[in-house]
Amino acid sequence: MNILILGSGGREHAFAWKISQSLHCEKLYVAPGNAGTAQIAQNLPISYNDFEGVAKAIIDHKIKLVIVGPEEPLVNGLVDYLKSQPKLARVKIIGPDRLGAQLEGSKDFSKNFMTKYGIPTAASRTFTAETLEDGLAYVASHSLPVVLKADGLAAGKGVIIAETTAEAQTTLKEMLTEGKFGSAGNKVVVEQFLRGIELSVFVLSDGVNYKILPEAKDYKRIGENDTGLNTGGMGAVSPVVFADESFLKKVENKVVKPTLAGLQAEGIQYIGFIFVGLMNVKGEPFVIEYNARMGDPETEVVLPRIQSDLVTLLLAAADQKLSDTDFTVSPQTAVTTVLVSGGYPEAYTKGQIISDLEKIEEVTMFHAGTALDENLGVVTNGGRVLAITALANSLEGAVNRSQKAAATVQFEGKYYRKDIGVDLIRYQD
Repeated sequence: MNILILGSGGREHAFAWKISQSLHCEKLYVAPGNAGTAQIAQNLPISYNDFEGVAKAIIDHKIKLVIVGPEEPLVNGLVDYLKSQPKLARVKIIGPDRLGAQLEGSKDFSKNFMTKYGIPTAASRTFTAETLEDGLAYVASHSLPVVLKADGLAAGKGVIIAETTAEAQTTLKEMLTEGKFGSAGNKVVVEQFLRGIELSVFVLSDGVNYKILPEAKDYKRIGENDTGLNTGGMGAVSPVVFADESFLKKVENKVVKPTLAGLQAEGIQYIGFIFVGLMNVKGEPFVIEYNARMGDPETEVVLPRIQSDLVTLLLAAADQKLSDTDFTVSPQTAVTTVLVSGGYPEAYTKGQIISDLEKIEEVTMFHAGTALDENLGVVTNGGRVLAITALANSLEGAVNRSQKAAATVQFEGKYYRKDIGVDLIRYQD
């Protein structure tokens, strides 16, 4: 069958890389894609927020399966739009409708959902501009540090951990009255800070049944030892050494099962991925957030560990037959190091020539923010530029391979964290 992936980042290149290996895949398209996806698929110059353009592409290219990579089109109702088109009635789509995507699209909705269905999460309250004074009083009496989250989508950067009351109050004002995160900050969730170690668990749902994919830990801060500004993600590791079988069974029973049951109780037929951001607090799982899609750069360590045909699994989800399907996972460790443009996550330049790609060995390189220039070749086209994934029989081996490749690739202003996975090596010891 012909398959379409929507998106342009490292996550979508990882999907394209995995799907291109499938016997089910006749022709693969990515919209809009990047320089990496162009090597294994046909890029289509269509924005994933151009609903009419996406629908036309599905018809023109006889697409049978669509995978929606990013959160924005899901929250904006792309799946609802495609399902409303009579000519697309037989197209299979991996991604929730607008109602299901609220799990990510509204932090307030997801917190209320967790409370309603008994899913462990941090205590919180939500405030708006109208209740700002109440909010300021609330954070004044709150234990520190305190977490402030923009309710809506903020490109992974709408979370502030305030270390002081003054910082919390200033941030709350900036979000609610000064548009710090635009309309995403029209509501702010003020949340208890959980002390523990963070990881993510990924679930593929067919609306009733589910499969739990390999877990991962990502590194969100720009600086080593988790310092500096939040980013979209500077690296990832799978499996996670502190998530043993007992902990993951708790995640399944206390989080995954009640989440799926809650969605069904709400009348939401959720077909697609659920990213469960978790904190391991003394061996107990607490949900930090949901995402309505796979994570980035976590996808770049999760998919390389799945040994089975991914399209078989996706078709089973679309056809509500996940209970009849299984898959195998490699016991190897995957480590991804992300190369970013100088200045990221704030201002950075594009169009820098990327060189020495041909020298890369023993890793898989997923393009995130790249483009093909007719004269210059592969150039930078985003904040996160490349995600370099290594598989090895040990965590140390995967870290070393990924870091060696990260050091080899060159472009002006290149930056990457040299400590991805190092904390887990220490934890392991």
